[in-house]
Amino acid sequence: MSIVSFQPKIGPSKLERPEMRLVSSASGTRDSVGGLDDNARFKAVVMPHIDEAYRLAQWLAGNRTDAEDIVQEASLRAFRAIRDFKGGSARAWVLSIVRNTAYTWLRKNRTATVVMVENLEDVELAQAKSVELADETPETALIARADAEQLRKAIAELPSPFRETLVLRDIEGLDYREIAEATEVPIGTVMSRLARARHRLIATIN
Repeated sequence: MSIVSFQPKIGPSKLERPEMRLVSSASGTRDSVGGLDDNARFKAVVMPHIDEAYRLAQWLAGNRTDAEDIVQEASLRAFRAIRDFKGGSARAWVLSIVRNTAYTWLRKNRTATVVMVENLEDVELAQAKSVELADETPETALIARADAEQLRKAIAELPSPFRETLVLRDIEGLDYREIAEATEVPIGTVMSRLARARHRLIATIN
């Protein structure tokens, strides 16, 4: 099941987005892995996922301006850490940096509005084994038919751990393994959060 009709319009378009100028003392150094320098690795690993980064940042921050600040900071972090990427899912690696940057930014700028992951962890782990594993359910079908604006508002009201999981799965299309990598939790927790997020959406929509 995939929700694709109401992606937030955030971040500059490809034609409008300002050019990122990343400067590093190592930027001209050849990398022994793949033979690419840091700028080339950044372009290959990070830039293909920059639109997804903007969308996730807006869902977490709630507005375009803050999302742009978050993605700029996340891009700098990704550039500095580009040599740490050893393969696997580049998308999950990039979105993990965006997610962590967003929560750091939110703690600093909007402390009272951040719902910490740890607050839900015990309950989620206890429920993980009982989660319905299939994506296609009556609930997901109802969500897919919901009014787009109503759905946007309902998603925005979800606790952050539920919201990020739903966005990564049902909007961005990441698989469970990628979401687990991006959010740094077990796959069972990903499934639990997704099921609970969808349940909350249904309750709100109804």
